[in-house]
Amino acid sequence: MAAGRARRLLGSLWIALLLGQPDPAGAAARSGSQSLLAGSLVRTFSPFYFLVEPTDVLSVRGASVIMNCSAYCETSPKIEWKKDGTFLNLVSDDRRQLLPDGSLLINSVVHSKHNKPDEGYYQCVATVESLGTIVSRTAKLMVAGLPRFASQPESSSVYRGNSAILNCEVNVDLAPFVRWEQDRQPVFLDDRVFKLPSGALIISNATDTDGGLYRCIIESGGTPKYSDEAELKILPDPEEPQKLRFAKQPSSLTRVTGQSAVFPCVAVGFPTPYIRWTRNEEELITEGSERLVLLPGGSLEIGDIVAEDAGTYTCLAENGNDTIEAQAELSVQVPPEFLKRPANIYAHESMDIVFECEVTGKPTPTVKWVKNGDMVIPSDYFKIVKEHNLQVLGLVKSDEGFYQCIAENDVGNAQAGAQLIILDLAPAATGPLPSAPRDVVATLVSTRFIRLTWRTPVSDPQGDNLTYSIFYTKEGINRERVENTSRPGETQVTIQNLMPETVYVFRVVAQNRHGPGESSAPLKVATQPEVQLPGPAPNIRAYAGSPTSVTVSWETPLSGNGEIQNYKLYYMEKGQDTEQDVDVGGLSYTINGLKKFTEYSFRVVAYNKHGPGVSTQDVVVRTLSDVPSAPPQNLTLEVRNSKSIMLHWQPPPAGTHSGHITGYKIRYRKVSRKSDVTESIGGTQLFQLIEGLERGTEYSFRVAALTVNGTGPATDWVSAETFESDLDETRVPEVPSSLHVRPLVTSIVVSWTPPENQNIVVRGYAIGYGIGSPHAQTIKVDYKQRYYTIENLDPSSHYVITLKAFNNVGEGIPLYESAVTRPHSVPDPSPMMPPVGVQASILSHDTIRITWADNSLPKNQKITDARYYTVRWKTNIPANTKYKTANATTLSYLVTGLKPNTLYEFSVMVTKGRRSSTWSMTAHGTTFEYVPTSPPKDVTVVSKEGKPRTIIVNWQPPSEANGKITGYIIYYSTDVNAEIHDWVIEPVVGNRLTHQIQELTLDTPYYFKIQARNSKGMGPMSEAVQFRTPKASGSAGKGGRPLDMGPDYKPPLGGSNSPHGSPTSPLDSNMLLVIIVSVGVITIVIVVIVAVFCTRRTTSHQKKKRAACKSVNGSHKYKGNSKDVKPPDLWIHHERLELKPIDKSPDPNPIMTDTPIPRNSQDITPVDNSMDSNIHQRRNSYRGHESEDSMSTLAGRRGMRPKMMMPFDSQPPQPVISAHPIHSLDNPHHHFHSGSLASPTRSYLHHQVSPWPIGTSISHSDRANSTESVRNTPSTDTMPASSSQPCAEHQDPEGSAGPYLGAAPEEDAAQSLPTAHVRPSHPLKSFAVPAVPPAGAAYDPALPSTPLLTQQAPNHPVHSVKTASIGTLGRTRPPMPVVVPSAPDVQETTRMLEDSESVNYEPDELTKEMAHLEGLMKDLNAITTA
Repeated sequence: MAAGRARRLLGSLWIALLLGQPDPAGAAARSGSQSLLAGSLVRTFSPFYFLVEPTDVLSVRGASVIMNCSAYCETSPKIEWKKDGTFLNLVSDDRRQLLPDGSLLINSVVHSKHNKPDEGYYQCVATVESLGTIVSRTAKLMVAGLPRFASQPESSSVYRGNSAILNCEVNVDLAPFVRWEQDRQPVFLDDRVFKLPSGALIISNATDTDGGLYRCIIESGGTPKYSDEAELKILPDPEEPQKLRFAKQPSSLTRVTGQSAVFPCVAVGFPTPYIRWTRNEEELITEGSERLVLLPGGSLEIGDIVAEDAGTYTCLAENGNDTIEAQAELSVQVPPEFLKRPANIYAHESMDIVFECEVTGKPTPTVKWVKNGDMVIPSDYFKIVKEHNLQVLGLVKSDEGFYQCIAENDVGNAQAGAQLIILDLAPAATGPLPSAPRDVVATLVSTRFIRLTWRTPVSDPQGDNLTYSIFYTKEGINRERVENTSRPGETQVTIQNLMPETVYVFRVVAQNRHGPGESSAPLKVATQPEVQLPGPAPNIRAYAGSPTSVTVSWETPLSGNGEIQNYKLYYMEKGQDTEQDVDVGGLSYTINGLKKFTEYSFRVVAYNKHGPGVSTQDVVVRTLSDVPSAPPQNLTLEVRNSKSIMLHWQPPPAGTHSGHITGYKIRYRKVSRKSDVTESIGGTQLFQLIEGLERGTEYSFRVAALTVNGTGPATDWVSAETFESDLDETRVPEVPSSLHVRPLVTSIVVSWTPPENQNIVVRGYAIGYGIGSPHAQTIKVDYKQRYYTIENLDPSSHYVITLKAFNNVGEGIPLYESAVTRPHSVPDPSPMMPPVGVQASILSHDTIRITWADNSLPKNQKITDARYYTVRWKTNIPANTKYKTANATTLSYLVTGLKPNTLYEFSVMVTKGRRSSTWSMTAHGTTFEYVPTSPPKDVTVVSKEGKPRTIIVNWQPPSEANGKITGYIIYYSTDVNAEIHDWVIEPVVGNRLTHQIQELTLDTPYYFKIQARNSKGMGPMSEAVQFRTPKASGSAGKGGRPLDMGPDYKPPLGGSNSPHGSPTSPLDSNMLLVIIVSVGVITIVIVVIVAVFCTRRTTSHQKKKRAACKSVNGSHKYKGNSKDVKPPDLWIHHERLELKPIDKSPDPNPIMTDTPIPRNSQDITPVDNSMDSNIHQRRNSYRGHESEDSMSTLAGRRGMRPKMMMPFDSQPPQPVISAHPIHSLDNPHHHFHSGSLASPTRSYLHHQVSPWPIGTSISHSDRANSTESVRNTPSTDTMPASSSQPCAEHQDPEGSAGPYLGAAPEEDAAQSLPTAHVRPSHPLKSFAVPAVPPAGAAYDPALPSTPLLTQQAPNHPVHSVKTASIGTLGRTRPPMPVVVPSAPDVQETTRMLEDSESVNYEPDELTKEMAHLEGLMKDLNAITTA
């Protein structure tokens, strides 16, 4: 029965222990152990420990040494010894033997230079069978070396009463074996004569008997070794003082707690010096101290050293005449000491336990663990946690035994142990046990944890009272660990702290009140693999190397998981939240530039190829202190009387202290004697009274702050003068000289001046006040104060105020004043008058100046107060635009950043203090136009139905037109990469959004770009749009001559070749007669001119001119070859001049047909010069250089000539000729210009550029009205003919037709014009009449429509050439690189060249003939009008 109860008790304790297992830290394990112990009464802990452990020993050669060791156990332990980690075989050793108590005896220590068998580290090992093994601390056996003198005594002399020192330095281990002899007799040591630990002898308060020969002896067991002898002479007192000096200074020492230290300090001089000591700048009091002893002569001995003794020791020697000092550091090391020792533990198999061990020491000790005398190597199941604790996971029976924590540092080692007992499971109590849990599965598998679930056993389907233990281990390892469910009935558990990519074996056991049941079948589960990141870097340390630097060091992570690539060191100032980092390649780094005397935290993260690892814990260190980096603040002087001045100051600014302020150093001097400076060092108070000064003398003062590191910078010198005589305080002060009060709503400001008699001391002032009586309340203020505000008063109340000066004798005569506080409610300020006369002056396309007047100002409108004005503005497009505002302090404001061509409204208000006006009347202003800043949008090209060689270009206006669009330019080319000046140009006048282009080459890719323009110039080009003309056969005009149009040719609608037609009204039959007569007259005139010119020119003259022209054209961009000779500019071919009929176009669409023509030159709008550089660099605007070589360079570069072609045709009668010559210009831009048509029945020949004067149809008044040149370039009216005109002979026939554009404003959009149609002929056969524009003539680059249908020249040598019609001048195209298969007409070309050599003209002759032609044309126009 008793055995059964014991088994049940043990089983229940086992269950309780497992349920309490989640805390593995040892406390629960120990409490469980006690319960197991109390319940089982089977095994108890066996006391097993060392009574005596070996200690360090210093021996000499040949001596005997005993290393003590004694251990206690109920069973007598077996004692063994280890030397340097290896067991000693003492059975066969005749010099070393084991004593009965376990100590080790070493007889006749052996030690030589090359053989040191006994020196080393010894350790005692105690073993009890079936219980375990323990080891002692290690002890060091040192053997003193051979006697050797590092320095020997030297002869010296010393004054009577001074101290003498005789050096005899030997090996440190031999110092205890040194003794001294005087005159070959032993020297007896006492309070006056003593030996230093180094072996030196000090004799204090020397007397005549101390003179003699001294030597030191080393007795280390062998033959004594003697030093040289040195004579010490004792001198009588000198007659004159002798300089103070140190004969022996203290040196820095390192000692272990419990040892003693001696700081030698020997000073000599006359008078005899007195020596005192300080530690860390604090006076050391040796009287009455048991550990601090001031040895005779001044040396300091410290016994039984503790850690608090560390610091800086200073020896100060004084003899009344002089003071000298010497410093030394004492560093104290502490052997390891246990703050917490390991405790005995009971446990069961599969449990986890922790042995705790906490140690301290200096340097910081390292900890290792020993089990039964063998080193514990960290592994998956034996882990060092929390720096020093040992954790054992999944206990097995073999883990039983004694565990020892061994702590070690440079100055010692210590051990502490504990016993682990693993109890056997108690037999199960009688009763049914649960069967195995069912269906154990891993429902969640991660890298480091696994969640298991299962079903209740068959024996207990409910399972409410069952608890479960989960046993698990790595596959192939027989060490199981156990995890228990947290509450009864729970059928899942999460196993944590697993290793990634590892196979584990799990089994589950259910327990009821009778005990554990059957185990489930083993379940193998593999954890997920994990990116192998580094662990934390161990042993991170940080120490301050200077006031601005900290050095951080660490070690390589234990689990680097591959090669460590680098480290990142993070640091942060304490109290801040911004962390800084630096990349480090090694295991240490010094961070510079830190703040002085400031705490910083540091941590380290290791990086491998997978990324950053686990961060270390933060370590905190404070940078070293330094002298303050700034002087004290606000130094003020207060003269107290004729002999004292009070100084007040504030500490240096925060952040500049660089340590703890320990005091302040005050330096002062007379201003008259700047070299005589007096110092005074005070405490940490912020004031100092300097007394003992002279009367009526000016002194300068400066203050500096002190830290333990020294003195910081001082303030500037501040001066004050003491009084000539002290002030009188035998009577009360006189009445203050004045009192002023200023009442407010709830307060009164009181100000005053001191009494007129300044010779009576004033300590302060007393202010009395009250309603009706000044005695209600009294306030006292300092004597330096001159004003005070009385608060918390009642509004609208009558107060009486008194002011009295007082001193230590009493109060003086009062001064009275009264005041009435203001009423509480203050009326709101009335609004101000708004500004008037607001005007908006437009300055540019984005700037408007707003001006106004202010009636609340004086007549001169000068602002003298703090008022300001607020300007607001907005535009109504879009409608929901918000106001923008700006403030101004003058009566005008410049509003910038506005949109071009936009109407804005403006209003102004004025503000002064809290008063503001309403908004003024609004003023409106529209900004000037500006060139378009965006290209046309949505450019599309489509083919026209039934006309494969005709295309239609459509587009949308630019989004940023910045003004009214006056036209567009269409550029097209077959080469998208060609220079822009080589593209064909099609002008479009007005705001039309579609245009037709005809006579394109079939099955050819074309590229199109569009430019918009307004009155200010051209905008940017659109992106190129590609279009390929369709394939078709038998296109009209491909192989025909100009006169033979072919059967497919149809007359153009409206009497023009505009691709979109130009609607005109049909002419009556009388018009035909007028046209025939006109053509006849023109033909006669042309024949006469040609005849005159041909008879007036000589061949030799012509050749000379041609040679001159070649020289001029030699520098042109496009040079003509020998075949490039062209006829003169006036070249009339009667057979090519024909009249085209004028029909009414059946197409009334105004969008396609608007062709506005300017009536006179006043309709032309000047062009903004700003476009010259903005929109391409060459040839994309209509402005040209109207310079002296405009014609010759034009012809040389472009291969074009001004021409007017007038082909005849046999169409219906009554035509009207309207001739407009067009010119291509040689300038970086294309410049296009059109003449003016006054009416359908009147036309002008208007020529743009000519280098010599010729009569034109433009009246002088029209010229005068053109006031602005397109490029502001003066035109040259008087250029000699020989310099330009003959140069046309050397032009490139391939370029004889070029880009021509007319310009016209938007006027009479529906006006229909009869026009003469010009068909293209051979490029050399043209009619050209150059004219001279007036100086400064302005030409509008607006683009008209293109009422011209041109056909390809059949016999062109290379290119298909398009020419412009006379009259509309609307459409021009530069040469297109479209090859025509027909061969050139050689005969005709040859004839043209011959003719060109035989005809030349004189300028005066040409002028007369052109004037005559102008008169004929006027007559013709008069007839037409009639």
